[in-house]
Amino acid sequence: VAVKFSQTQKEKLQGVPTLLLADFLNEKQFEEFVKGLLIGTYSYPFEKNHPFWNPKFELHFENLSQKKLDHISQKAEALSNGQIACQEWMNKPANLKRPDTFSLYLKNMAKKYELKYTVFNRKKCEELGLGAYLAVNQGSAHDAAFTILEYKTTAKNAKTFGLVGKCVLFDTGGISLKPFTNMHYMKSDMGGATAVLGTLIYAAEMKLPVNIVAVLPITDNAISEKALLPSDVITAYNGKTIEVMDTDAEGRLILADGLSYLAKNYKTDFLIDLATLTGSSVRMFGDTCGALFSNNEELKNLLIKTGDHTNQRLWNLPLWDVWTDDIQSDVADLKNMSLKPVGDCIIAAKFLEHFIENHPKWAHLDIAGVAFGNVGYAKEKAATGYGVQLLTDLIENYH
Repeated sequence: VAVKFSQTQKEKLQGVPTLLLADFLNEKQFEEFVKGLLIGTYSYPFEKNHPFWNPKFELHFENLSQKKLDHISQKAEALSNGQIACQEWMNKPANLKRPDTFSLYLKNMAKKYELKYTVFNRKKCEELGLGAYLAVNQGSAHDAAFTILEYKTTAKNAKTFGLVGKCVLFDTGGISLKPFTNMHYMKSDMGGATAVLGTLIYAAEMKLPVNIVAVLPITDNAISEKALLPSDVITAYNGKTIEVMDTDAEGRLILADGLSYLAKNYKTDFLIDLATLTGSSVRMFGDTCGALFSNNEELKNLLIKTGDHTNQRLWNLPLWDVWTDDIQSDVADLKNMSLKPVGDCIIAAKFLEHFIENHPKWAHLDIAGVAFGNVGYAKEKAATGYGVQLLTDLIENYH
């Protein structure tokens, strides 16, 4: 309600002290209402010119103490900063988010929020053996940027969340070229990364008592004489070989290296990857929910519950071994696609399972249908901000 109100009544609103009379609103509902008012100010390109960002706008609500109101105000602002950054980057056209521009933004953000920032270029990735990620990047005119951001808390005995976000800034499909009809939407193939970005901003602004290690394998999936070919066999970071059946199944290749790099080099309590990964998940769920896969009952239930709670829903799908047969290759350890017309989002999850290095608490979120879609602030499909509230709520309330 608040989001819609913000979006549609913008012209009639003024930056003045405003009293909200709503005795029926409890604290949680009021918090959601305030978040909605701020998130509803978003449109692309974003500038804080909505009346609600005017310093003269005050919201008065007499049912709660000033201390509670201050906390709600801080939370709502931190969340909208995270979510708006997520939406803004996803909505940018391809020519305004080349790897270097996005990398510079992340570098400055890390400085602002005192995050540890590490980036590996092509040469460094070659030394480290990030072969699956490099295979996707090799056709690009732009250097690789395999990026790691770390948020550290001073709290004792804090849990550590490992997050991997698919970050394909534009996806042509590579040599296995996508149809041209909706290709302009492929600027949205970084929805996993933008959800992680928004989460880091929120965690840093709220000084959450957790540690977060985020891996964003940044690249585009381009076509050139150097591009990956169907039938190529590549070697991933963990040494497994992959036969590339389809260069448009590139997300799982960069995630494979992102996951195994994180699992091998950092100790994390939870490992969660998010990706706008498959058309299969879109055909299954449309824009209703994301597809969830997990090898851990506790994490699975927690994610489903958090999804219901934040209205960024997830539905659990199986990781049965019967699907593994479909990715057995004659010339490598695995193939990146089964080429059967069914169940590709499950196949992708089974593929990724080979790269989590036996991590006991892993979840894979395929958010292709929910990260980008019909929104109130745009005529065409645009960024929904899916994933930011889901992850922040999960991380903030995990004890």
